[in-house]
Amino acid sequence: MNKLPELNIGDLKIPVPIVQGGMGVRISLSKLASTVANEGAVGTISAALIGGLKSNLSLEDSAIADVKELVEQIRKAGTLTTGVIAVNVMVALTNYSVLVKAASQNGAQIIFVGAGLPLNLPKLIEGTKVKIAPIISSARAANIICRNWIQKYNYVPDAIVLEGPKAGGHLGYCFEELEDESKTPVLENLLQEVVKVAEKYGAEKGLKIPVIAGGGITTGKEIAKLIKLGASGVQIATLFVPTVECDAAEEFKQAYINAKKEDITIIRSPVHMPGRALLNSFVKRSLKGEIKFNCCYQCLKTCEPANSPYCIAQALINAADGNVDEGVVFVGAEAYKADKITTVREVIKKLVKEAEANL
Repeated sequence: MNKLPELNIGDLKIPVPIVQGGMGVRISLSKLASTVANEGAVGTISAALIGGLKSNLSLEDSAIADVKELVEQIRKAGTLTTGVIAVNVMVALTNYSVLVKAASQNGAQIIFVGAGLPLNLPKLIEGTKVKIAPIISSARAANIICRNWIQKYNYVPDAIVLEGPKAGGHLGYCFEELEDESKTPVLENLLQEVVKVAEKYGAEKGLKIPVIAGGGITTGKEIAKLIKLGASGVQIATLFVPTVECDAAEEFKQAYINAKKEDITIIRSPVHMPGRALLNSFVKRSLKGEIKFNCCYQCLKTCEPANSPYCIAQALINAADGNVDEGVVFVGAEAYKADKITTVREVIKKLVKEAEANL
């Protein structure tokens, strides 16, 4: 039996090559992240609307609330673990730059950035030691980011996360690719293409850029296969939702356990991106235009409140707080496989054992 390789991101040595995916809104906070980190993997706090939507707050005040809560969650996680804590920030957030700076200056060891091309990310973390890793869905996106960062900042990503089409939440693929299985890209094929990009630009700087593959991974056997194909680690999110330590409400976790395969669908998010979620009563009503709402502020750059069927931010907050019938429950493609509440330790222990048996 071979041992799983250590994941090295810059000078960070991560014993278990698993990154817990950042899940927003308020699904992965300090409790989940610190527990994952204590098991030797990377725990990730999602920065998305972490301070919450409050109708009595202006856009500026809400941004301040987000930063305040993010810093509090990072510091709280730091008191609970000596392991690696990361923060996930979406480029699409209106307060993206402010959140990146806050995370980099207040103890986050890695910042994962997705939902857009983070072309100015190296500038935002100047003067800090934080590691930065874009989340991409294609070799083309990886190439654009690497080329841009080298030209403008003489910097290459400390890691690259490849998020495949089976991931949950907002996805970096077109609707046709997700809705027609014959046109859906295969993670393993995408991985090999992205590894080539990482090797090319890493060689220019005399570095190894680790590629972390994610999206629909539920077994150690899958982890072993991806590592054999060149991944340095994997990103897993869905498996950590139905755990005791997940920060979401119990009703949110139970929605995963109750879900059947046919309940998982691709929705058209108000922010003009496809997303994978449960086809619950809220989503069904939204398709009929039956959701009434008032937008507190434009938290996402691409949102058009006047033309939206509902407020995605409020819908995600409702779900995370347990009001799943009035919210959107984002899930990965394999979420229906959950059948009980478990623990982070049990999840990681099982994955590592299976992976090592198949290496």
